[in-house]
Amino acid sequence: METPALDIDLPDDLRAMRAAARRFTERELEPWAQEIDRLGEIPPGVFELMQKNGYCGMRLPVEYGGGGLTLFQYCIALEEFSRLHRAFTIAANYSSGMTPMALVRHGTPAHKDRFLRGFATGRLKSGFALTEPDAGSDAAGMRTNAQRRGDRWVLNGRKHYISGGHVADVIMVMAVTDPDKRARGGITAFLVEPGMPGFSVTRVDTTIATDAIKLAELTFADCELPDSAVVGEVGNGFKVAMGSLNDGRMSVSCSCVGAAESLVERSIEHVKTRRTFGKLLAERQAIQWMLADSAVDIAAARALCYDVLRRIERGEKVGSAGSMCKLFCSEMVGRVADRAVQIHGGMGVIRGFPVERFYRDVRHYRVGEGASEIQRIVIARDLLRGVKIDD
Repeated sequence: METPALDIDLPDDLRAMRAAARRFTERELEPWAQEIDRLGEIPPGVFELMQKNGYCGMRLPVEYGGGGLTLFQYCIALEEFSRLHRAFTIAANYSSGMTPMALVRHGTPAHKDRFLRGFATGRLKSGFALTEPDAGSDAAGMRTNAQRRGDRWVLNGRKHYISGGHVADVIMVMAVTDPDKRARGGITAFLVEPGMPGFSVTRVDTTIATDAIKLAELTFADCELPDSAVVGEVGNGFKVAMGSLNDGRMSVSCSCVGAAESLVERSIEHVKTRRTFGKLLAERQAIQWMLADSAVDIAAARALCYDVLRRIERGEKVGSAGSMCKLFCSEMVGRVADRAVQIHGGMGVIRGFPVERFYRDVRHYRVGEGASEIQRIVIARDLLRGVKIDD
């Protein structure tokens, strides 16, 4: 959407990043979008193409084969990918999401040598397992536990709704190691790989979104892990996870902006050619207002995200600003998608048309990476710091 009102000034490196990612998306990824929907999965060719063009391991250190990009640069790339298909942002997160970045920050040299190079080449995919049937954002309810037995850790429990858990080559699993401390020093992060005795994928769920987006249930039954499976220090798992939260929230936020912008552009093209009762839809005030409201939503979301990303890059503490971005952007793209479906009429509700798929895909954003209600709790606690709040 190239209009002065929405053109936020960016430094040259970010403008170049956007231009390159947009060219790659339009010229190289476009043919794969329909193939993903046809197959119901992300085919290997997508990862090969992304690796060849430098979009695997974008945020990983250069010495491990990564791109060394900043969070801002990475978010710009995700914004462009999400203009075409949400599956491409998931493919990028496999190699630059929460688990890879946790290993960059807290992994041992052995972890980095073993896994980071695999992420950067697109050979390995990562997963992150926190959510359980009785615990998601509420770590106090976590039941998956790991007990020390001799020189091994024995992991027992169940995780569910784990994005890509059925295809991940390594999964960072959060488990209780001290029931008394829990989130205050009693949760530890472990690396679990397929094929380990006691670990199994017990269910794979297809979501409301495109069939390629699947969530897995993971079961651990006396799964034995060596000390080398611990990420960071024993008891610091919650800290390991929390350190990547803003990364995840900002990634989702910018993906929402890209998807919303694409929906508006598709709607504009539609109303310029679609006639009803002898007039173009573009001439009808009701349609004009829907587009205007969507444009305002996108401009506000992008301005908020870019401001927070700049502050993060400067090393500032941003408090609950990441939650504000995630809350506003995930709900914003829902509004924009709803308007786009209404503008497209029958085409907006039929499978096979992009607007219909976008509508389903973006609904997940209000739930994943911390539901809207959780973000509101985080924001309120930041505002009311020092006040005792009963949940």
